[in-house]
Amino acid sequence: MNELERQLQYPAGEALPEPGRTIELAPGLRWVRMGLPFALDHINLWLLRDRLDGREGWTIVDCGITNEATQAAWQQVFDNELDGLPVLRVVVTHMHPDHIGLADWLTERWSLPGRPCRLWMSMTDYTSARLASQSTTGFGGHAAAAFMASHGLTDPESVEKIRARTNYYASMVPKVPTSYRRLMDGQRFDIGGHDWHCIAGHGHAPEHLSLHSPSQGLLISGDMLLPRISTNVSVTDMEPEGDSLTLYLSSIERYRALPADTLVLPSHGRPFRGMHTRMDQLHAHHDERLAEVMHACREAPQTAAGLLKVMFKRPLDLHQTTFAMGEAIAHLHALWHGGRLTRTLGEDGVFRFSAP
Repeated sequence: MNELERQLQYPAGEALPEPGRTIELAPGLRWVRMGLPFALDHINLWLLRDRLDGREGWTIVDCGITNEATQAAWQQVFDNELDGLPVLRVVVTHMHPDHIGLADWLTERWSLPGRPCRLWMSMTDYTSARLASQSTTGFGGHAAAAFMASHGLTDPESVEKIRARTNYYASMVPKVPTSYRRLMDGQRFDIGGHDWHCIAGHGHAPEHLSLHSPSQGLLISGDMLLPRISTNVSVTDMEPEGDSLTLYLSSIERYRALPADTLVLPSHGRPFRGMHTRMDQLHAHHDERLAEVMHACREAPQTAAGLLKVMFKRPLDLHQTTFAMGEAIAHLHALWHGGRLTRTLGEDGVFRFSAP
């Protein structure tokens, strides 16, 4: 546990759900944990006891990626953890593969004639997932490689590897349900007799939705608030002039109005209390990064690729490098859009940022 984590409280202690099993955190709330084939090796998913259209059952929040191991783990959950009741709906916080990957499989698995198990999520992320599952835009391929090269990642091996990742998203999200139910910022809906409020956030995903239950003192934060790591905030080729970091930092301020003792259910790491402290930590983290970037840009014009060694002190594989590039561009763009840096396009086709 690092020093920042020690400032938070973890009601479940060191306990973690075993594969295919759950931990009950409160009546009608069960914690599921699925593996991921990345450095970030897990995702937290949630089961909420529910009653929908007169039927007793469960709502699933987030899904895991599509692969045989995750499907097998879900089958164990179905066999052992649902008290013999069905899944009634699947709520997805946002469109990233570890959250929506198995949505089609789950909704098909639990749908009955005249009683669909529906996907519920924001329209922006639903349509983004549909697009990405068909084209991989923003996650690999020629456009992503060209975008990274325009920000200084020009070594031939990296460019070719990114260009070759044409099925990166689709490999984990091969299909998105053909219909869904739209959730929107500020919307309230009932899960198991409790009122849940949708809180939209931006910067990490197009229209990420966290879910707050005031009566239970719970916040399903998705990826917007994580206890151990900072959420990835990237600029991609889909929105090449985006200001995602500014959007993210303003989005998390929306949680400031929630009670300080709210139990946060994050997508990665352990459930925690201390959300206001964690928000302050995240602001301080990005302030430090922005200061590092400004200092480097005062010394000499900088590319995003050139800043990787400034912002990230550890070796990065290709997967991590693409995320790190997105983060470096996001920090540069926050300063550029804020008028603190200027951007120029060199004759080599590479953007460089400098302090006026």
